[in-house]
Amino acid sequence: MKYTFDIVGVSPILNFFAHQQQTLQKPQNKGVEYIATHKCTLDALIESVEPVPRKWGWDQDEVVGTVIDFWVNNSDSVRYWKIRLNDAGKENLLVARIADIMALKAEFEHLLD
Repeated sequence: MKYTFDIVGVSPILNFFAHQQQTLQKPQNKGVEYIATHKCTLDALIESVEPVPRKWGWDQDEVVGTVIDFWVNNSDSVRYWKIRLNDAGKENLLVARIADIMALKAEFEHLLD
């Protein structure tokens, strides 16, 4: 199975919490998770994705490897989001998405229907 990871934005804590509550109440595509952290560091992102593989039965090492690959290969994006998070203040979170590539593709196709 292949995974994808991307930082998608900065969000106020309450907005992210509300989004997470909505996804618990409606059917969601299996294999797409949005995670958040207060810090834009590799350690914080890895820590935030650690529960996801257990939930979906994913390979922990591959998921962590995907996050590390993103961090290493997208330094401009990481730097941009780190600045945005700092500018936004302490009441905000860095939001990222980890997904099984096929599940993410299905989610995008559903949005376009």
